[in-house]
Amino acid sequence: MSKDYPATGGAGGPGGIEILIGLLSKLPGLGPRSARRAALFLLKRRESLMEPLARALMETSANIKTCSICHNLDVNDPCAICTSPKRDRSIICVVEEVGDLWAMERVASFSGLYHVLGGALSALDGIGPDDLAIGNLVRRAASDDVSEVILATNATVDGQTTAHYIADVLADAGVTISGLAHGVPVGGEIDYLDEGTLAAALKARKKL
Repeated sequence: MSKDYPATGGAGGPGGIEILIGLLSKLPGLGPRSARRAALFLLKRRESLMEPLARALMETSANIKTCSICHNLDVNDPCAICTSPKRDRSIICVVEEVGDLWAMERVASFSGLYHVLGGALSALDGIGPDDLAIGNLVRRAASDDVSEVILATNATVDGQTTAHYIADVLADAGVTISGLAHGVPVGGEIDYLDEGTLAAALKARKKL
């Protein structure tokens, strides 16, 4: 038996349920045990869930494209955000992954454009500037329409390293470089915050 597919206690050979479990276990947050439960859940609901899910996966795989401008995922290239006449084309918000873009859109408080890097700089993982969509960002920032670039990378070591690197690269682009404020979240209680969040909040303090 392949080591990629966990034993299922009689669930079938490698050509059957074990392949489903093995693939599910590769999803974020799903280990072998959770994958087995998910596979059983799907098998019990083949017509109502499993078959529609399979069709949706096939259609998504066939139709979703990567936007050639911002690297968002959409059925069209350029994507709906890049082509929308309602977006503020003078501001570009830089994020690490498409999921970060989706999170920003859920907030519905940003009306500019985006740029998805495709990750963050990481010496440990061997990810350098050439592995990210930084060159395309530099070309976009050079446009006369762009006046501000918001670096909305994650508040991690790699995320902040990436933000500092991009800020240096764009230093001569003639645009304002800004970053997200890091600190006490709305509704947060001081006693429950970690040291890093508290330190960032103190550094970002403002006059009342």
